[in-house]
Amino acid sequence: MAHQAPTSSVDAAAAANGDDKWSSQKYVQHASFVPALGAPVLQLLDPQPHEHILDLGAGDGVLTLDLEKRAKSVVAIDSSADMVAGAQKNGCQDARVVDGHDLVDHELANGQFDAVFSNAALHWMKRDPARVIQGVHKSLKSGGRFVGEMGGHMNVTEVRSGLHAALKKRGVDPEQHDPWFFPGTSTYTRLLEGNGFRVDSIELIPRYTRLNTDIVGWIDTFGFSFLAPFEQDEKTRREVMEEVQSNLKFSEDEGVWYIMYVRLRFKATKI
Repeated sequence: MAHQAPTSSVDAAAAANGDDKWSSQKYVQHASFVPALGAPVLQLLDPQPHEHILDLGAGDGVLTLDLEKRAKSVVAIDSSADMVAGAQKNGCQDARVVDGHDLVDHELANGQFDAVFSNAALHWMKRDPARVIQGVHKSLKSGGRFVGEMGGHMNVTEVRSGLHAALKKRGVDPEQHDPWFFPGTSTYTRLLEGNGFRVDSIELIPRYTRLNTDIVGWIDTFGFSFLAPFEQDEKTRREVMEEVQSNLKFSEDEGVWYIMYVRLRFKATKI
């Protein structure tokens, strides 16, 4: 988360018009574990000193800064203006507001990058995942690699199911507000291979994840799309978050809250 939203599916234009629901401040408070757990996918990327890298869905730039120490240059993009501002404040050298869906038509997509890296962002690009991959393909040099980790099949199922139930209870269709694309290995392999990539490795990785705060804080940071119907009703908005948390009491252990993440980690090569 590193992130795009709706940590990358909200349009850059929407963000500029004040519809950006991401908060770099909330992200640091409730979700600093996201970039902190990015070491394995960085290792899979294995950035080299001569390489030019695009960080897709860079969020507040914590991992971008790590990449900058290892590569020749890094461009960080995210659909959230607030998160990009956070990345710039954190010291990222080149951070820009670009929606992953729009990358295919952007000036950055000109075959200049040795690698495209993405952590905890691609699952936010639900509108057209194939178009996102096409943008990555167009951005890479021949033989360039696409390395990423995203939410995979059955990611955060307990919280997602709780949010769906809470919205249905209030007469709201949760499918209209669910922002996430959590594919399995077969689905994402098909997307990659269908858009010009050879899949070198792909796997689902269950990860028992300790939260910074609690379920309410997590939903407030990542589940804002589900809460959109209640923007003018703070009481109901709060009730929804607290209801989901109360129904997940078994996710708390001695005051510490956990969510079962499932990550999809992959490496693919442009052909």
